[in-house]
Amino acid sequence: MHPEDTDLFSEMDLQFARFMAKISSRPHDALSLAAAMVSRATGNGHVCLDLKAVAGQPLDLEGDHGNGFVCPGLSPWVKSLRSSGVVGLPGDEMPLILDENHRLYLFRYWEYEFLLAKRINDLVKTSDNYGDEVLLKKGLGGFFDGADRPGPDWQEVACFAGATRRLCVVSGGPGTGKSTVVSRILALIALQQVENPPQMALVAPTGKAAQRLQEAVRTAVEDPRFPESVREKIPLEASTIHRLLGPVSGSPFFWHHAENPLVVDGVIVDEASMVDLPLMSKLVQALPAHARLILLGDQDQLASVEAGAILGDICDRGIPHSHSREFSARYRKITGRNLPGGPGPAIQDSLVRLEKNYRFGEESGIKGVSTAVNLGKGQDALNILKKKSVEDVLWVSLPDPAALPGALKNRVLSGYRPYLETDDPEEAFHALERFRIMCALRKGPYGVVSLNNVVEKILRQENLISPEDRWYPGRPILVTRNDYTLGLFNGDVGLVLPDPNTGEEPRAFFRKQDGTFRKIHPARLPEHETVFAMTVHKSQGSEFDEVVLILPDQPSAVLTRELIYTGLTRARKKGEIWGREEVFLDGVSRRIERSSGLREALWGK
Repeated sequence: MHPEDTDLFSEMDLQFARFMAKISSRPHDALSLAAAMVSRATGNGHVCLDLKAVAGQPLDLEGDHGNGFVCPGLSPWVKSLRSSGVVGLPGDEMPLILDENHRLYLFRYWEYEFLLAKRINDLVKTSDNYGDEVLLKKGLGGFFDGADRPGPDWQEVACFAGATRRLCVVSGGPGTGKSTVVSRILALIALQQVENPPQMALVAPTGKAAQRLQEAVRTAVEDPRFPESVREKIPLEASTIHRLLGPVSGSPFFWHHAENPLVVDGVIVDEASMVDLPLMSKLVQALPAHARLILLGDQDQLASVEAGAILGDICDRGIPHSHSREFSARYRKITGRNLPGGPGPAIQDSLVRLEKNYRFGEESGIKGVSTAVNLGKGQDALNILKKKSVEDVLWVSLPDPAALPGALKNRVLSGYRPYLETDDPEEAFHALERFRIMCALRKGPYGVVSLNNVVEKILRQENLISPEDRWYPGRPILVTRNDYTLGLFNGDVGLVLPDPNTGEEPRAFFRKQDGTFRKIHPARLPEHETVFAMTVHKSQGSEFDEVVLILPDQPSAVLTRELIYTGLTRARKKGEIWGREEVFLDGVSRRIERSSGLREALWGK
């Protein structure tokens, strides 16, 4: 079949297929189909197209049926692609790369993955710098009480790994202490070199996440257990990854790269699950040869919006691993405590998963539901949501579209009225961050676009806003495209407020990382949208006191357990899920599966 014979592909996919056919020495339908499919796969978050998974199968792309078309068999398909003149082996400079496991890549995505895997493996293999054991023992002893425990203190293990490994990956859900761990790792590293402290950079994928990381580290270092000798050596400023790398305006390139590396001794990346393959690859390529890399994130969260599931692949998709006997012996020598050890690839010593939750107790509904969702136990999660004795989660049956405004009215008014009743930017931002409506989809009656209109209508009826004016006071906005000139980035949230310095003319206020505000004329803003409601994808890196998660009324390939988990765990105090039981259960049963070769390159499987 030819991709033009079905309506499953976008015009961009078809244009790419046409271009491959044009430059091929032997154009044929099998090449055009493969080119369109790999283009579509990359656009949907996959790093590559797994030909083994689709060869000989009906063309069914993530729920869209191909009108009875069947993909070619694997052997003839591979043979025809190899002879096309545009498909090469790994290492070839060809538009498409087909590896020995029949994964088909766009060249640049193969290169991103190859370079990322190579650098990670290099970091793992050279992680033998254990520094001064006496100082390390003193530092860990100052942070951890050394009391007898039935098992390891995983925060302590994470600090030990972060201080002794050139690659350290700390995974855990909200409230498990990742921010505490990172500040202590910084202290332990500085303690090793008090006279010449290493230059460590703190970064996150979005401005909001960077701000939260910065606030968390600043709060943590006030702990009296931090040695005075290292407190002032700990970096207190965080930035986005883009800002650290130095974007070149108007291009996809950065100032810092392999030939012009960063001037740092290490980089700590928070919210690593949000980082896509191209950006993570560019970051590790810009690391100096001696530098260390520390990744923090929640491997159970949604993967990045763009291609890749980097944190999941590095963590072997949640499969539990022990540490090596050598690592366990060193840990025991320093701390006096036992840590299970066993055989496995070298990367296992770079991973630590935090399990204990310091925010949610054992009776927490948020913890219970999110755990059940992660395990794929939809009915258990639903039972907790409906349990009247559990106060921090609630299940609400999804009303019909016509009834949705009335059903939402009280929640909207209680959630958004406080910030709309003040003109003080500090008070308004603080109040806005207490509540948020989240959606799985952008379009449809239960999507972001529709819900923002519903909320505006409710607030207008109560005379809290005047949306007839596009720049009405109190309009919350979400930046959706990076603007390097203004220093605004995808995911930054601002508020339109009257500016007393300009005769009460509207300005978009954005909180800076030092806590002050910058004001931008609305006409200068990059692409943006109203954000009373936001997609769960856009919510990553943020937290709110209360969250209302609205699910679609029909099953959707977008609705997965990772999305439900991510949406609910944005709530610090209370989370509501509005949905239909069969749709919720279908979503919990579905996992995100993204094709890539990174996991195999790191774990050998």
